[in-house]
Amino acid sequence: MVTQDTTPKRTRIQARNRQLIVDAALGVFSAYGFRGTTLDQIAEAAAMSKPNLLYYFRRKEDVYFAVLEHTLDDWLEPLKAIDAEGDPIDEIRRYIGRKLDMSRTAPEASRLFANEVLHGAPVLGETLAGPLKTLVDEKAAVIASWAAEGRLAPVDPHHLIFSIWATTQHYADFDVQVRAVLGGRARGDRHFEEARTFLDALYLDGLKPR
Repeated sequence: MVTQDTTPKRTRIQARNRQLIVDAALGVFSAYGFRGTTLDQIAEAAAMSKPNLLYYFRRKEDVYFAVLEHTLDDWLEPLKAIDAEGDPIDEIRRYIGRKLDMSRTAPEASRLFANEVLHGAPVLGETLAGPLKTLVDEKAAVIASWAAEGRLAPVDPHHLIFSIWATTQHYADFDVQVRAVLGGRARGDRHFEEARTFLDALYLDGLKPR
């Protein structure tokens, strides 16, 4: 039996305003953390009144969850895009490149997500153990099948994914440290191209079938 969806549809303006709040809240939460952030700060960052913000989100917790959910969706998109029918080396190279691009263009999102996990994932715990685990297991199975077919060197697929996360998101989560150590080499974000070249050699040379 098909039931009718009675959930109210959001208008284009409502959807736009929700996204405006989420985008503004990302910067505020990244700067002040969950405890240090107020709804007044988020409303100011979104250039709207607090009553208007409360029309879309009743509590700070609701805004925080929406920001984290949106962030996780964005950060998992490159993993979802890994194509089981593609060339393994090319697929992994593209994945590394997209993860580095996101670290360069959206460092606040990476840092906010990392902070949530470091605090025990109180908001996203069920998501990590549910949808995220399901996706990672699915792509790990793809990588394992490539190795079994002799198209990649033998590798633990879960730890390969973890290591790609660690080495690409490091450039977002520890941006200040990276720039301090590299000095002038980090001017204009050119160190991201250096990182791409290095990581391609590190991973792809090691993953080529032997």
